[in-house]
Amino acid sequence: MLEVDGGQKSGSGTILRLSLALAGILGEPLHIYNIRRKRSEPGLRPQHLEAALTAAKLCNAEMRGASLGSQELWFEPGEIKGGEVHAEIGTAGSIPMLIMTVLPLCLYAKQPVQLHILKGGTDVRNSPTINYLKYVLLRVLERLGSKTSIEVKRYGYYPKGMGEVTLEAQPSKELTSIKLEEFGKLKEIDGISVCTFLADRKVAERQAREAERLLASEGYRPEIRVINDFSNPLQKGSSIVLWAETDSGVLLGGDAIGEIRKPSEAVAREVSKNLLDEVQAEATADVHLADMLVPYVALAKGESAYLTRTITDHLESNIWLATEILGVDIQIERRGKLYHVVKK
Repeated sequence: MLEVDGGQKSGSGTILRLSLALAGILGEPLHIYNIRRKRSEPGLRPQHLEAALTAAKLCNAEMRGASLGSQELWFEPGEIKGGEVHAEIGTAGSIPMLIMTVLPLCLYAKQPVQLHILKGGTDVRNSPTINYLKYVLLRVLERLGSKTSIEVKRYGYYPKGMGEVTLEAQPSKELTSIKLEEFGKLKEIDGISVCTFLADRKVAERQAREAERLLASEGYRPEIRVINDFSNPLQKGSSIVLWAETDSGVLLGGDAIGEIRKPSEAVAREVSKNLLDEVQAEATADVHLADMLVPYVALAKGESAYLTRTITDHLESNIWLATEILGVDIQIERRGKLYHVVKK
């Protein structure tokens, strides 16, 4: 049985998410305790609970301790069959975080997976936006052999959520390694600015135009698509994601969300800074992608490597856990102003 102390390293939900995924792929029973111990509200919150329940559905797992607030969980996976699966968060809990929990499992399923996620947040605090996953993470994972897609049926924001997303994934049991060690030459910067039931205030346009102005002042010419969305009459909100591509195959992303009393121009400043920090550092994986890639490069055959500009708690936690559970060798070495992440 895999024994994981969820209070180690970041003490956050990332340890729960990755533990469930790796246990399911290995077919090993898991006992995880001290779940989210270092958070202000420790234990399973609605999004973590639904992520665990969804992982159990995919793996035909037996589970004990799956209740709100629980800090201890026993997970005994069976075969990852795949097929059509439904999940319902019921709050503004993060849909992208739920996807990040189960996506590795989907790639090891016996048949294609169609996951329908209801009543959650697509664009909320402390989480990547759904369009970051769609336009950055999934596109990079294609390089490792993943065939996945995301369809946003309804955007959802804090506090009501009510977002709806479909994830489709094809089995890909033999992931290939990836090497991103040269930044190369910048080809283009693109993006998507979304607002829901805020078209009258031109929120998506204002986010896009200000981001374009800021990036132009640094010598870049981005193309940002504006979406005035009307999918969710119960919850207004906005988000923007930018991504930069280079001729060496690097794809860097940055995102930001709108909030009450947060001007659209402030959202644009935030996302522009996020992306410019990555591009100007000449990283090959942005600070969020760097930790998200860990389970996939850990599972892939051969050596993988990429450069990131900082070591986050999530990156450190994911490397620690992948090393503990899979026995792989992942190291971080300083290379100038960047950090070289290498799975040997």
